[in-house]
Amino acid sequence: MKNLIYFISFLTSGILFSCNQPQYNADQTADSTLKAAIKDQCYRAISEADTANLTIRTAADGKVTGELEMRYGLKPNAVERVINNGKVDGSFRGDTLFLNYLYTSGALNRTLYQNPLALLKDGEKLALGVGEIETSVGRSYFVKNKPIDFGKGRFKFNPTECK
Repeated sequence: MKNLIYFISFLTSGILFSCNQPQYNADQTADSTLKAAIKDQCYRAISEADTANLTIRTAADGKVTGELEMRYGLKPNAVERVINNGKVDGSFRGDTLFLNYLYTSGALNRTLYQNPLALLKDGEKLALGVGEIETSVGRSYFVKNKPIDFGKGRFKFNPTECK
């Protein structure tokens, strides 16, 4: 009986000791693998007086995050130049990048907006699509079974160096 208690104590202490060992090498390897798997890509689009800058990060699991800024030229009778600035997140489905764009618009109006975006990848370029959008439970989506027209989109993004 005494031997059994010593054996169980020895076995338990061995398990507890091995579970509490730091995993520096494994964590460092996982962290460096994650950083290597994330790829930053920057794009710029110009349409007349309007510009857009897009930075996306694609993780190894296919998830895309980033930032998008759209600057519109000053319109007649406008008080300020409209600037939409915010975050994007989503993923590629085939050659189309579907994103959720959470942004504020303008300097005076700090309201938060949310819209879906679809960008068609053509080689290294991205074309912003135009499609019918519906809102349900406070969230906007592209209408299912309705085509997104990538020819009508005003912004055609070209790759550029990330700053």
